[in-house]
Amino acid sequence: MPEIVNHAGDVDDLPAFWRRAESANPDVAPILWLHGVPTSSDDWIPFLQEAGGIAPDLPGFGRSAKRGDLAYDIDFYCQWISDFLDRISVDKVRLAVHDWGGLGVAWALRNPQRVEKLVIMDAVPFLPGYKWHRMAKIWRTPFLGEFAMGLTSKRTLRLISRESNATPGPLPKELIDDAMSHFDLGTQRAILRLYRSSPSKVLAQTGKDVGNITCPTLVLWGEQDPYIPARFADAYAEAIPNATAERIADAGHWPWLDKPEVIGRVCDFLTS
Repeated sequence: MPEIVNHAGDVDDLPAFWRRAESANPDVAPILWLHGVPTSSDDWIPFLQEAGGIAPDLPGFGRSAKRGDLAYDIDFYCQWISDFLDRISVDKVRLAVHDWGGLGVAWALRNPQRVEKLVIMDAVPFLPGYKWHRMAKIWRTPFLGEFAMGLTSKRTLRLISRESNATPGPLPKELIDDAMSHFDLGTQRAILRLYRSSPSKVLAQTGKDVGNITCPTLVLWGEQDPYIPARFADAYAEAIPNATAERIADAGHWPWLDKPEVIGRVCDFLTS
């Protein structure tokens, strides 16, 4: 099992935190794991333990910078991903994204030569036809979003997350505890700015050239994802020339929590 080492440093004058574990084959491009909302690189620990790679806390999340003067929009995150890889002297990557980690797909569209393989899991779709889910609509609404953020606690997250899984009950206590340990005003602000800067038409426009991604791509989706319908797995597979879609039965938005074998499937694809 690869040893996971924590790192901290500045990326373009912004404090950043990331985890890194060496892969079994150091001669291939490392895996870049990008997490979603409202979590952090903590999501990827079991993947790092199996396949190695690099998992940053995106700005606004976890232990990375949460400054109030940052845009936290698609362009900001795409630039930050490039700056981060330059900072750690990594040119090409094998990329895995989940939820808002799908910003990595937007980055890949701008840097297709830097991506050797791609895994998309239950990610915000840069495709036509997506409508934000109920919680996102609240966050996108001024004042109501701030009010909802203020009410978020471990208790409310347990209640809200009951629909996230196919397995009965809320998300695992460890995930909720990790997410809430970093759910400060900086993270709340980043989430609101990210959602409010990304109406459906912006998502579709961002991905209008998604067919230019030509690397081998695996699209995995929990069939019972309540936030992003599994039909977007098929839509991504149709839009990306060298992509295959696999729906995971009896799995929700974090499919590997319902079906741990997903971890092996993702790692095998990225390391083969």
